[in-house]
Amino acid sequence: MTFEEARAQFPMLERYAYLNAGTNGPLARATGEAVIEQTRRDLEHGRSGMAWFERVLELREAARLGLAAVLDADPLHVALTDSTSRGCSIVLSGLGLGAADEVIITDQEHFGLTAPVHAAGVRVVVTEADEDAIVAAVTPRTRLIATSHVLWTTGRRLDLRRVREDSGIPVLVDGAQSAGAIRVAAGEFDFYTVSAQKWLCGPEPTGALFVRDPEQLRVTAPGYLAQTSYEPTGAFAPKEGAARFDSGWLATPMLLGLQAALATHPEWRYERAAEQAARCRELLGAHVDVVTPAGHSTLVSFRPSGDPAELVAALDDAGVIVRELPGRNLVRASCGWWTSDEDLQRLAAGIAAAA
Repeated sequence: MTFEEARAQFPMLERYAYLNAGTNGPLARATGEAVIEQTRRDLEHGRSGMAWFERVLELREAARLGLAAVLDADPLHVALTDSTSRGCSIVLSGLGLGAADEVIITDQEHFGLTAPVHAAGVRVVVTEADEDAIVAAVTPRTRLIATSHVLWTTGRRLDLRRVREDSGIPVLVDGAQSAGAIRVAAGEFDFYTVSAQKWLCGPEPTGALFVRDPEQLRVTAPGYLAQTSYEPTGAFAPKEGAARFDSGWLATPMLLGLQAALATHPEWRYERAAEQAARCRELLGAHVDVVTPAGHSTLVSFRPSGDPAELVAALDDAGVIVRELPGRNLVRASCGWWTSDEDLQRLAAGIAAAA
């Protein structure tokens, strides 16, 4: 598949320089059609019967296989969720932590991670978003390190494999800005979360959670599809592996859409995305202060000379879609494998015009 053929899957790219997959990726034509087709089918034929239910189960397992491939993981270790936030909550509640336990996070985390950590009733230790700082914060009370693989703010990629090895502490990874954007080997960590609507261009809400050792994590919010049998007393037998942590029902049209989305990504996606991020840094460097380190991720965050919100609005008027990071005086461009040179030139021209 050529770049032109692959990019043509996304109708919105015909009109916009869409650089905001860090929030939501563009939807492919096949993804939208799959969602619409299944919704129409349910509308006309209903949502009941053994054949319908068995098909739902098959679609769930197909989604699990597809997401496991993204994570380079065994499907047995992958749970279906609706977001990275849900995955983080499953882990924090399942570890059985208490007030005497410490969880280390960085000062650059998204609310989707910080909220479950603070809600867990633990002592929260906040460090700089730096590998050495994280390891230095470990004490005998530390039970978990929870941080992003790629920071949603600066786009810096943390060497979490080194953090895991040097600290000896389990690591919960917020993979919202990494899964689908850069190559991931989730097995290097203890827990890895995915938001499929971002870099995987899936419909929302869809996501996944990798669990290295499912037996070591309690099921604290069991869903109907996470058990193999149950008793009137409430006792139940959890499914084998990470499927016991499936966070609940995922709408059938969304499962079809996710399956279609996972089929849109070419083999060369990671290399192309990295090249476009490097090109973006090069073009923007003449106009703004780029804060994302070279070669770290597919995000390019920069500090404009004027008001970030005004710049984002001006770019939007010009058909260039980026995101302001509120309270941080930053604007963020997300470079996907679908990003063209023309998209980046439109971004640079828009910034130059605003300046």
